[in-house]
Amino acid sequence: MTTQPPEQEPDYRFTLANERTFLAWIRTALGLLAAGVAVRQFVPPFAIPGATTGLALGCIALASFVAAASYPRWRRVQQAMRIGAPLPRSRMIVVLTGGVVLMALLAAVLVSVG
Repeated sequence: MTTQPPEQEPDYRFTLANERTFLAWIRTALGLLAAGVAVRQFVPPFAIPGATTGLALGCIALASFVAAASYPRWRRVQQAMRIGAPLPRSRMIVVLTGGVVLMALLAAVLVSVG
């Protein structure tokens, strides 16, 4: 049977830094959501039917992932700090980077096609 180390209140500066990181993820999600709505409402249709909607939905899906993953990430980091464990790695950075690169490449192709 494995016992958990006793929890300790982390230095408030680290707790606040973790909270700022969480809020940065939420701001990123809100920016992606706004981008998705803006693409759908203000970008003229591309030569490929449905491409504008696809690009908008890609931004909105990425926003949903970032928003949904940000709270569990905050909790895992907070818990690690409380028990003195190493901070957990995050796949969010890889997914967000890949998603933004994919959306940028898709937008570039759509703009260049017509």
